[in-house]
Amino acid sequence: MAAKQKPKQMHWFLMDLHIHTPASKDFQDREATYLDILHKAEARNLDIIAFTDHNTVGGYQAMMDEIEKLNYLKELDRATPDELRLLAEYRRLLDKILVLPGFEFTATFGFHILGIFSPKTTVRELEHILLSLNVPAEALSQGSSIVGASADVLTAYRLIHQAGGIVIAAHANSSHGVAMRGFDFGGQTKIAYTQDPHLHALELTDLDRRGRGSSQRFFDGSKPEYPRRMRCIQGSDSHRINADQTAGRNQNLGVGDRVTEVLLPRLAFEPLLEMFEGNDFARTRPYVINRKPYDFIQAARDQGPSIVQAFHDKVTRRGGLLYEIVADVCAMANTNGGTIYIGASPNPKQPLTGIQGADKVIQMLHAEIGQRLTPPLNAEIDAQQTQGQTIVRIQVPKGDDPPYAIDENKIYVRDEAESTLAVRDEIVRLVLSRHSAELSTVSPALQATSPPAEPESPAPADEAQQDSMAPKTGVEVLGTEQRNGKQFHMMRDLRNGNIVKNVTRSSARRLWHYAISEKESNPVDASKVTWHDTYGLWKRHKRGGAVRYDLVQKTPQGLRVFYGVTEDGMHGPWQSFVVDEDED
Repeated sequence: MAAKQKPKQMHWFLMDLHIHTPASKDFQDREATYLDILHKAEARNLDIIAFTDHNTVGGYQAMMDEIEKLNYLKELDRATPDELRLLAEYRRLLDKILVLPGFEFTATFGFHILGIFSPKTTVRELEHILLSLNVPAEALSQGSSIVGASADVLTAYRLIHQAGGIVIAAHANSSHGVAMRGFDFGGQTKIAYTQDPHLHALELTDLDRRGRGSSQRFFDGSKPEYPRRMRCIQGSDSHRINADQTAGRNQNLGVGDRVTEVLLPRLAFEPLLEMFEGNDFARTRPYVINRKPYDFIQAARDQGPSIVQAFHDKVTRRGGLLYEIVADVCAMANTNGGTIYIGASPNPKQPLTGIQGADKVIQMLHAEIGQRLTPPLNAEIDAQQTQGQTIVRIQVPKGDDPPYAIDENKIYVRDEAESTLAVRDEIVRLVLSRHSAELSTVSPALQATSPPAEPESPAPADEAQQDSMAPKTGVEVLGTEQRNGKQFHMMRDLRNGNIVKNVTRSSARRLWHYAISEKESNPVDASKVTWHDTYGLWKRHKRGGAVRYDLVQKTPQGLRVFYGVTEDGMHGPWQSFVVDEDED
């Protein structure tokens, strides 16, 4: 029997990956030295920093050139006592702090992107990357945030990633940020810029903010248009050594004034890159001096169950609780992936129950998932500590070989905060999604031998506009057909636009059953709808601990009714109907 591998010892390190130096044209402390930056990083107890000047690596190069010159003088025995002390101080600090080379690239239309690299990467290689991004050669020494017609955002993500760098969207929710928060245009562009597979993380300026307005919650994977959960970090974006005390909050910060904690096995670039490319989002957390460490489990409970989160108090075979957990794993693998917490109630106000004998529970879960789920799925299961209790966490990836089934014939999908058995049309789409993924990996010649997809008739422009304004969660009953004395309904899943036919009351999942029942027993009376122009609120109710809305839209073809819409799906004019859950 092979020896059991000893788990790696992990440690929390403080990092600030967004620091400017005198090489940036807009750096505010013109008399500051690179040693001053390192001293301030040490004073703030930082373990990892990155020099990220505007479209240049001039700052990192200047520091390395200074150290090389001091080493050369020492080798020639021509260094003065002050120069020897300076060299010794550089060596001491660089042994203590991991300093990474990088840059803040200005992409087309002024969006800012951080590229962070290994210290083994040469300055010449970094400058070659900037030249490949269309930064003019003469701009490489200017440190200006304005460089003219540079590469677009997606090209920058790809080139930095392919060069071995960590790709971070700088201050994504603020000025020059790719999330374009506060803009009413660019929806598809926002999605592409914040969901691209080459992008490792979003740098945000409001990680200390809670509630539905926080950027982190917006990118937690629950939004219909933003299904990829994004790692969110914070950095100082310092353009000076010490913060400007006369500036407003979050403005003109100094080195280490806004930092992130990161959980690594050792202090080096390679494990840092591995962490950024992994799916364990608990390995980064915002750090604020004199505050308790960020509790990601409590934060998850505050958000509640969703399409990417589930909670279970216990795990036992008795009562089917173990089966419910495996069903969640199956459903998430068939949908967007997600995280399951065991030993924690979804109600954040209830005390944690915790899990006794977590190691045995983890072994049982691995065995149960391995035996009952097909095809095989690599779900990561571990134990986490929070509020004095042990919680078992299952991290479920979005499967690359759907559909996944329990006992070879029970296929589950995630329907908002619930796991439900898939109906025929959903199973067909899961199979087709795998077929499309397989086609994308073969040569065009082989693709040509595959039967062409049946063309769909394009929707009229006015109908397409109506669909774009429909809510993004909930369900719509498109029609009903009577056959042999039984009613069959056609449903539209508003999150993904999928149309499911032949739904009966007996086969309908909870939300669908609710929608069918409401349509039959409580039809919409337009005179009793709360209208805002052509958008209306018919009913607000609470289900599964979350506020849901039944909404109505006036169209030339008549009224469209959307049942069970959650806050995540309410955009544009629908937002006027959203109420705080505490008010409900």
